[in-house]
Amino acid sequence: MGKKLTKRSEDYSKWYNELVVKADLAENSGVRGCMVIKPYGFAIWEKMQAALDKMFKDTGHQNAYFPLFIPKSYLSKEASHVEGFAKECAVVTHYRLKNDENGKGIIVDPEAKLEEELIVRPTSETIIWDTYRRWIQSYRDLPLLINQWANVVRWEMRTRLFLRTAEFLWQEGHTAHATEKEAVTEAKLILDIYADFAEEHMAVPVIKGTKTASERFAGALDTYCIEALMQDGKALQAGTSHFLGQNFAKAFDVKFANKEGKQEYVWASSWGVSTRLMGALIMTHSDDNGLVLPPKLAPIQVVIVPIYKGLEQLEVISEKVLPMVRTLQKMGISVKYDDRDTHKPGFKFNEYELKGVPVRLAIGQRDLENGTYEVARRDTLEKESVPADEVVAKIEWLLEDIQRNVYQKASDHRDANITEVSSYEEFKTVLETKGGFISAHWDGTGETEEKVKNETKATIRCIPLEDVAENGNCMVTGKPSAGRVLFAKAY
Repeated sequence: MGKKLTKRSEDYSKWYNELVVKADLAENSGVRGCMVIKPYGFAIWEKMQAALDKMFKDTGHQNAYFPLFIPKSYLSKEASHVEGFAKECAVVTHYRLKNDENGKGIIVDPEAKLEEELIVRPTSETIIWDTYRRWIQSYRDLPLLINQWANVVRWEMRTRLFLRTAEFLWQEGHTAHATEKEAVTEAKLILDIYADFAEEHMAVPVIKGTKTASERFAGALDTYCIEALMQDGKALQAGTSHFLGQNFAKAFDVKFANKEGKQEYVWASSWGVSTRLMGALIMTHSDDNGLVLPPKLAPIQVVIVPIYKGLEQLEVISEKVLPMVRTLQKMGISVKYDDRDTHKPGFKFNEYELKGVPVRLAIGQRDLENGTYEVARRDTLEKESVPADEVVAKIEWLLEDIQRNVYQKASDHRDANITEVSSYEEFKTVLETKGGFISAHWDGTGETEEKVKNETKATIRCIPLEDVAENGNCMVTGKPSAGRVLFAKAY
């Protein structure tokens, strides 16, 4: 499996980059800033996708698909939206190539210039709201609850696998409602879905909150978010849900006839999570030996490695193991029996440890004689000998216990790294020596927020939803504050 990973304590960033590549999750591509998601990494994303898709559909949402290309004029219809994305857009200007007459290969045909440039979607609000104008006529057409699974392009200069790439995969929901209250309720519902998914499937504890005005999505009136804390003390935004008001409805003239027959603009929400969740998953749980995956998202939940000398011994082990494999599969547990004769057991143990497979079974001649399996769990690296007739029940219990344990470990880490401060000096000391979330009073002004960001590189990650209002004084200016907010350095 090559040399060991760099230790997290030595270079967390290098550890992360090595792990993504060595665990066969993704790699950089020939296209600058874009990644190739390898089958093992994509299998994790597919599990995320399947769980979220079910949660969306269970709450009445439907999937659709909208164009990759957005006419430039659409993007300019909502002023704050275009301002927010203008610097990140990839633009299509021509529609044809031709051979260079001077023999210098293929060139863009200057005669094939588009009448209007097309933007490769950075997000789909504009193309979708242009479509909704045709779909929505009366209150009977509402609510309209649409989601799409797609790729988007945001031209990032500094890229990092999963965390920040020029192209990434995501889902984006876009909904239309008859009233403001319904649209706000929708945005909060999705926030709860994201939080439940993060905690129950990813085993990542999150804090729900709202963004400050400067951190809101371009074109939103309110942005709700879930924030997670990574092992190195940096925060990661794991999902956002936006209340868009009537901004896009007015920009694209999307009206409906209410029950009294009067024309009104619809109210909107949009929301999304991306392959950035893969980065959150890796950095929340993994260790110096490799990935640690929560069982609910592990492509392989159980691997069985035979230890044998000669094909005859392998046949005997296989006769013992294969019925159990079928039993586990019928129970909905993904299991792999690795009987490859091209790699030794030690290599396989290292491989599955690196890839974060939650449960590993080994069986050799001595185990056959004793009627046992050696059972190892990835999260704690503990091993024990389990009687063959108890091993299925043991696997069931282990998968549940590992899911619980990795969440609890992450939750304990998060809770131990939330620090309340009362002064700016204390804030800066904690930020440099401990990191994590720092709970502090803020006077609510963009000027103070910008000052802290410029001087410390920490940003307000969220205004927590669940915190009780607590009057105090801003740590920077001493002005009155209605409550604490969470600061952190972030990815």
